[in-house]
Amino acid sequence: MAQATITDSVGTDGYFPPGSVSRRVIGDPAALVGGISALFLQALHPRAMAGVDQHSSFPNDFWSRLRRTAEYVTTLAFADTAQADAAAARVRAVHRRVRGVDPVSGLGYAADDPDLLRWVHVTEVSSFGRAVHRLDLIDDTGLDTFFAEQIRAGALLGATDLPSNAAEVEAYFEAVRPELVASPVARRAALRLAAPPLPTRVELLTPARPAWTVVAAVAFSMLPPWARRLYGVPVPPAVLVPVADATTTAALCGLRLALLAVRRASRRPAPQR
Repeated sequence: MAQATITDSVGTDGYFPPGSVSRRVIGDPAALVGGISALFLQALHPRAMAGVDQHSSFPNDFWSRLRRTAEYVTTLAFADTAQADAAAARVRAVHRRVRGVDPVSGLGYAADDPDLLRWVHVTEVSSFGRAVHRLDLIDDTGLDTFFAEQIRAGALLGATDLPSNAAEVEAYFEAVRPELVASPVARRAALRLAAPPLPTRVELLTPARPAWTVVAAVAFSMLPPWARRLYGVPVPPAVLVPVADATTTAALCGLRLALLAVRRASRRPAPQR
């Protein structure tokens, strides 16, 4: 595993200049679905989830929190260095105030604990990268490059000892799995992800509810088999795994095409889209 010096090789183009794999991945609509998958995965870490449950607006302010998270990720990928540094400083300031005791494990937690920062970082970048990789939009080398580039993003928040390639990501998950559990807090968070609140007019007069249901279902199906098992969801037998994977890939491709159509219809700048 490696650690970046966050001041290395940066300039007015930001930490991830045009042409970087990070911009290709995070700018692709498939990464949005990967981001939702990352939230399902993150909920399985009791200490990380305790901080979200006890100190954030996630349960009651779902859409605003989701928007802020997306804005932070896209700021790091597309903004200049000064804007990225300012965004990271704001997040670090929030993290310094998040302390408590996890009721599941009985252990204390702190949002700026490098171990918890590592968990959040790896779940995010692995989910972003693998969503885009699943559609063959980047190859194996591109995926490894994305993980290596994203060490800089983790370092901005204080994460250390981060994986720099796909093999190291898998080794990290193997090492951390004994700590993971689908606790009642995790299951509540997963349910909120699957069926978030919507304004009555939006729910009744638009296709937002069925559209989100599809997004959440595809995002959940992209979880590693061990994560789905923790949630108590059966994993297909080995003979059916290729069929299930192909179905998930086809659904993700369809969502990507739909999101690209929305992007083309928008007049906002690319990162905001």
